[in-house]
Amino acid sequence: LSLQLAGSAVIGFGLWFRFGGTMKDFSSEDKSPEYFYVGLYVLVGAGALMMAVGFFGCCGAMRESQCVLGSFFTCLLVIFAAEVTTGVFAFIGKGVAIRHVQTMYEEAYNDYLKDREKGNGTLITFHSTFQCCGKESSEQVQPTCPKELLGHK
Repeated sequence: LSLQLAGSAVIGFGLWFRFGGTMKDFSSEDKSPEYFYVGLYVLVGAGALMMAVGFFGCCGAMRESQCVLGSFFTCLLVIFAAEVTTGVFAFIGKGVAIRHVQTMYEEAYNDYLKDREKGNGTLITFHSTFQCCGKESSEQVQPTCPKELLGHK
């Protein structure tokens, strides 16, 4: 039962993060990157898988079926191996992810300098999330900076 609840929570978190207020700023831009949402879709899929595995566990325990409990154990083993593999790949590919985020910021920054309305939502989200303001100084992008960083309280 706890695995099913955890799966529901993971699905809910993934959907909330995808369609919530923070991500709307990224998805409303013209150049919304496809790869940015892949992680959220994987999160929702993992939650659904957790719910299914939890169902196997509950059914196997209620019926005291060795076959269903064996399937439950095998699924848990496969999920554990996938999590370890994902963690290793995430650690190895950390630099690629950082470069993608930097590229997204550069594009939004340059778009904002060309047209003050175009990259506004993305820059505001970047600046509030990372508590920063601009690349070297805040003079060119000051309207997109968090008020706490500018000294306005």
